[in-house]
Amino acid sequence: MIARRAALAALLAAPALPRIAAAQPRQEFTLLLDWFINPDHAPIIVAQERGDFARAGLDVRIVQPADPNDPPRLIGARRGDVGVFYQKNLHLAVDQGLPLVRIGTLVATPLATLTVLRDGPIRSIADLRGRRVGFSVAGFEEVVMGAMLESAGLRLTDVRLINVNFALSSALMSGQVDAIVGGYRNFELHQLEIEGRPGRAFYPEQHGLPVYDELIYIAHRDRARDPVLRRFIDATEAATHFLVNNPDEAWRMFIAGPRRELDDELNRRAWRDTINRFSFSPGALDRNRYERMARFLADRRLIRGVPALDSYAVELPAAR
Repeated sequence: MIARRAALAALLAAPALPRIAAAQPRQEFTLLLDWFINPDHAPIIVAQERGDFARAGLDVRIVQPADPNDPPRLIGARRGDVGVFYQKNLHLAVDQGLPLVRIGTLVATPLATLTVLRDGPIRSIADLRGRRVGFSVAGFEEVVMGAMLESAGLRLTDVRLINVNFALSSALMSGQVDAIVGGYRNFELHQLEIEGRPGRAFYPEQHGLPVYDELIYIAHRDRARDPVLRRFIDATEAATHFLVNNPDEAWRMFIAGPRRELDDELNRRAWRDTINRFSFSPGALDRNRYERMARFLADRRLIRGVPALDSYAVELPAAR
């Protein structure tokens, strides 16, 4: 009886992932991140460290981009299997002809902000008239700024946009720009506070933008039914539930080995803030959320029309 109970306990503890024969070689798989590794990528790192990818038969190579605009272009050119991207930017990229499709969700709530220094002269969005605004990722930041400015009676031409690449916080603190758009509420706000220059954040979804998924997984449109993608998504789902249930153990996995340098106050704060924002069902698609954003963009003539949802966002077939 004791032996049977032990065997049953071991079975119930095993991750609910598709079975891959032990002798079967793992399939090479390239994942392109949107940014340098940080707590937003926790399910990916935990899936790698815990062996979820390996159990799914995948040998995942995680690539950090030289330029945050690279992942969609590389995925569209078939130079990677999956990329981490932004829902709001996906609509523009597809409208511009990139053959991309959303296959899963990583972070299911908005993270981006429009941020200024708390001790600076900008107290409201209306105070941005004539100011410089830094951004990192071309495309949608103009949309975010346009909608947020419109909510305060301004236009995009009332500010000057400056591409500061990865240096959002430092550009704001140094005075290179007066505000930054795209800085994350779970990261840049903590960074500014730690540096002794606390920020004041304005949230896009409270100033004219529909609610959206912040980070999503994209693939080439022709691979929308590729079963290997389902295995990848299921592995990240298993890792997400593990880290939510075991945040301290998952944190130790996250900062293991070459990522030891991430064990600092900034990343510890970001870790705590991000856990409840991950998608617990990354393969599920909120159709209304995507169609609503498409209508928002089409109404502003930022895309040519509202495309069929299935042409750019799907739920992958269940694993066999």
